[in-house]
Amino acid sequence: MDAVSDDSLVHLVDGSLYVFRAWHSMPDEFHDHEGGSVNAVHGFTRFLCELLERSRAEHMAVAFDASLTTSFRNAIYPAYKANRELPPPQLVRQFALCREIAAALGLTVLNDHQYEADDLIGSALWGLRSHGFRGVIVSADKDFGQLLGERDEQWDFAKNVRWGAAGVFERMGVHPHQVADYLALCGDAVDNIPGVPGIGAKTAAALLAHFGSLDAILDRVDEVPYLRFRGAAACAVRLREHAEQALLCRRLTRIALDIAVAETADALSRRAGDASAVDDLCERIRFGPLTRTRLRALL
Repeated sequence: MDAVSDDSLVHLVDGSLYVFRAWHSMPDEFHDHEGGSVNAVHGFTRFLCELLERSRAEHMAVAFDASLTTSFRNAIYPAYKANRELPPPQLVRQFALCREIAAALGLTVLNDHQYEADDLIGSALWGLRSHGFRGVIVSADKDFGQLLGERDEQWDFAKNVRWGAAGVFERMGVHPHQVADYLALCGDAVDNIPGVPGIGAKTAAALLAHFGSLDAILDRVDEVPYLRFRGAAACAVRLREHAEQALLCRRLTRIALDIAVAETADALSRRAGDASAVDDLCERIRFGPLTRTRLRALL
């Protein structure tokens, strides 16, 4: 990987992942000045403080999902993510506070009702890459593998594990440019994406290793029965029967890259923090002295 100065590095944070993690892991014993639960806010704030302290990032954006039922993917496939429960009102309120904290620390907050956090992160990375940036995607989500170029990394912050494009193949058995096709074939139960019935992860990886892409698999499906894996003939039948479904699933698994979120080189530059906003949030959320000190030190 080429050496790149820190000012050519952008950190793109999957904010919703870390809010949900805090919601599930932090005890419900934190309350704001009105008595509302703020356990997820406490956990997310600790995460964000540690990330900023460790990374010293000069360019960063935190992306959130505001499109759990209104994404363009729901219009394509109404059952998309229909297996997930909507967050309760108290968590929706905490999401808003988490966005306020990120903004008060001078970070760009990405939030859209049509596009998901994945799309906002992908488009930001694509936009800044043309200005010579390399990206660090802060998330454990496997879907982001499709975004990694040779100079990019993904960082599972909780485990403190990083990997680049080669690490995608080690984890999934396919290359970054094949990840959307891979998920379209084997499906993604987390997002309620069906894939092709009967095709699992190993078969999907084997098909892509041989043919290279979903389009090539479907164009050359007559060759599939002759591949050396168990059930190849039955696999060919399923591919013929569900070709349209596979192509539909790829429209769901492919991350959008064309949203106007980072059109200039300084689009995601960290701004000066807002001390008065931080102090107000500390009072409203009733942060303890340690968190208050950490937040003020980051301004």
